[in-house]
Amino acid sequence: MKNTLETRLGIFVLLAALAAVLILETLGGVEHFKRGRTVSALFNNIQDLKKGDRVKMAGVEIGRVADLQLTNNKVMVVMKLDAKSIVKSDSVAKIQFTGLMGQNFVSVDFGTPNAPLAEDNTVLTTADQPGINDMMEKINNVATGVENLTKSFTGDTLDNLLGPLTDFVKRNQAPLTATIANVQSISSQISQGKGTVGKLIYDESLHNSALTTVSNLQDVASEIRLTVGEARKVVDQANSGKGTVGLLLKDETLYRETTASVTTLKEILQKINQGQGTVGKLINDQDFLQNAKMTMQKLDKATEGLEDQGPLSIMSVMMNGLF
Repeated sequence: MKNTLETRLGIFVLLAALAAVLILETLGGVEHFKRGRTVSALFNNIQDLKKGDRVKMAGVEIGRVADLQLTNNKVMVVMKLDAKSIVKSDSVAKIQFTGLMGQNFVSVDFGTPNAPLAEDNTVLTTADQPGINDMMEKINNVATGVENLTKSFTGDTLDNLLGPLTDFVKRNQAPLTATIANVQSISSQISQGKGTVGKLIYDESLHNSALTTVSNLQDVASEIRLTVGEARKVVDQANSGKGTVGLLLKDETLYRETTASVTTLKEILQKINQGQGTVGKLINDQDFLQNAKMTMQKLDKATEGLEDQGPLSIMSVMMNGLF
């Protein structure tokens, strides 16, 4: 290839074209030549957002920032979106950053599924995110609070806090020593299986007795459950009208007969109490009672001399005694 003026001019034009494309891509100027739609959003603070910064949805780039304008004490961010991007009219725009030192970008959420698509010149709802400066300020406030806290713990403060405890320990050194010794002695006896607690821990026979007692309690509980189950069965049978109790509870005919019998018995007892009938006279008639006593006395006299007499004599004596 000859080093002619035409060759050098061609290489220069090619390099200039590549440089122009790179500059446009970096600044977002290429977006002006792409098909798509334009939406905007109003922010109180755009932090370090610049023209050409990316617009993303769920981390996927869907456009670029086309322009930044100050209006009504807010910043209007104009975004050029790709033609294939699906941004809803109720989508929310936020300014985020990829890292503490990363580049800012506009994040747009999906919106609601049934909302219509955002058309040209739609103004999206925004949500302000705390910037790096706000985060650093909060971290600085926390650091200041920690510093002030550490400064408050001076030697005098520690002495004031720990002084009463130290004095208490010094004044009660002997009782505390004796208490610690007693605790050590008790723990030693327990480890050797002495005393009630030690036997509870180390005595196998006591352990077995406890297991036996628990087993017996379980058996008793099982028997109680069986008894309760049987009682429940009886109650169920009675509720269903089975058995004697069930018939008494559910059978109307038997209930009426039982009621009639009780009523009749009550009437009979009332008549007896009133002295009516044979049984009532036997119980309540005093003359009849006196006659019965006299008859028994005569029978007793008539039988006094029966042992030595014959049958005919006995009959004669009895007749004479009675009449």
